[in-house]
Amino acid sequence: MFKRIALFLITNLAIILVLSVVLNLLGVDRILDEQGVALDLTNLVIFAAVFGFGGSFISLIISKWTAKRLTGARVITSPGNEAEAWLVRTVARQAELAGIGVPEVAIYDSPDLNAFATGMNRNNALVAVSTGLLRAMNRDEAEAVLAHEVSHVANGDMITLALIQGVVNTFVIVLSRVVGYIVDRVVFRTERGHGPAFFLTSIIAQVVFGILASIVVFWFSRQREFRADSGGARLAGRRKMIGALERLKRSVNQPHLPDQMKAFGISGGVGHGLRRLFMTHPPLEERIEALEKGD
Repeated sequence: MFKRIALFLITNLAIILVLSVVLNLLGVDRILDEQGVALDLTNLVIFAAVFGFGGSFISLIISKWTAKRLTGARVITSPGNEAEAWLVRTVARQAELAGIGVPEVAIYDSPDLNAFATGMNRNNALVAVSTGLLRAMNRDEAEAVLAHEVSHVANGDMITLALIQGVVNTFVIVLSRVVGYIVDRVVFRTERGHGPAFFLTSIIAQVVFGILASIVVFWFSRQREFRADSGGARLAGRRKMIGALERLKRSVNQPHLPDQMKAFGISGGVGHGLRRLFMTHPPLEERIEALEKGD
């Protein structure tokens, strides 16, 4: 859990750092260094929105490139065997049923039973499956997994997640600087500019608010899994989707996707208590129950 939180924070902070250099060169960064006692909230919100949405959308734009390199996924441009031909045909058929452009289809080498979908455009996405999934699952189960991932693309989940991430990033930046401003002015009585307390408090507040905001993002991620399961059931059949999830239950102790990619996979871990708040996927038992109830 803490490794995932750390990666989340490091990734966003790295992107924000790059954007801050650019904005500083453009002169925008001076709004955080105003001399005086008033906090310009309008400029601060604009500044925070550029940071918050900028980092999120840069991640979205490079998502396919990042996913291929993190997993070593190989895009099937010309099927080399019957299994690869089946994958391409199945994804193409499901994409047509879902009303989207045919995604790129890829395979990555991993013993893990998993698959993922990513991309910034519903008509230019990537669907990838692991070699472990192809070896362990029968065609009905694999078809359901592909349908689940195609449903993610059709639902626009990657774009929606980026928008939500941008919103929470904006709030985190604004709130952390407001807290830093209040502590600097009220507690340390700084009258002009920003004292050391502003920068220290802002950094601490940004980490705390960032962790709290990630709970919102992870909650949405869990809800989209239910929707993708339902979409997968429509495209491939409810019993096939349930069968695929049942098969995934028997692989929960296997290694999974890199932490940066976990939100995009079909398989999730097991969590209880506070750890559950930071899960990208609901427990498989709950997903199976929702499908059996027809939700």
